[in-house]
Amino acid sequence: MSALTGNSRDDTDGSGAVSPLRRAGRRPVTSRSEIEHIALEMFSDHGFEHTTVDDVASAAGIGRRTFFRYYASKNDVAWGSFDEQLVRMRAVLAAQPADLPVLEGIRRAVLEFNHVEPAEQPWHRRRLRLILGTPALQAHSTLRYAAWREVVADHVAERRGEPASALVPQSIGHACLGVCLAAYERWLADDGAELAGLLDSVFESLIGGWSAELG
Repeated sequence: MSALTGNSRDDTDGSGAVSPLRRAGRRPVTSRSEIEHIALEMFSDHGFEHTTVDDVASAAGIGRRTFFRYYASKNDVAWGSFDEQLVRMRAVLAAQPADLPVLEGIRRAVLEFNHVEPAEQPWHRRRLRLILGTPALQAHSTLRYAAWREVVADHVAERRGEPASALVPQSIGHACLGVCLAAYERWLADDGAELAGLLDSVFESLIGGWSAELG
């Protein structure tokens, strides 16, 4: 498949406002969510590697500088608000009561982290299919997965009074990511499946295996 025809011109006035020329065409988008929906649709239709930043910016009715104020790279569009959600997940874990079992607390935080409104479910499926199925994104994904595991490992370490680099916190971080990825893949394979239910199920199994060690 050939690459889409992109437009490398920045059609903003320097402040981020879209120029009259751009306004004469498609109505410019007004949110990150809209940009991501446009990008995900283009990635699905034309392929991630064959869709450029210029293609996405042009389709969204914005300039390159506006695009790069939202995202550091094309890869970051695929991950959406992951960084902000990760900050929220860390805060949720930190606020949990001390008597809540460690893995139960992580399960609750993961379910909140993965909550998606019904209207966004189709887009979330596209996003996960892209992330899990695009070779060009795998190196970038490795960094994101490491950041996610770090949040979990830090929480386990805090509760156990040991370094986050210790074996158990690291093991729990990897194990939690592994069951989440398994749930995502199952969800993508079954249009009738519920993501929250799958995550709940895999964490129930994980909790059963680690409960004696973690309490």
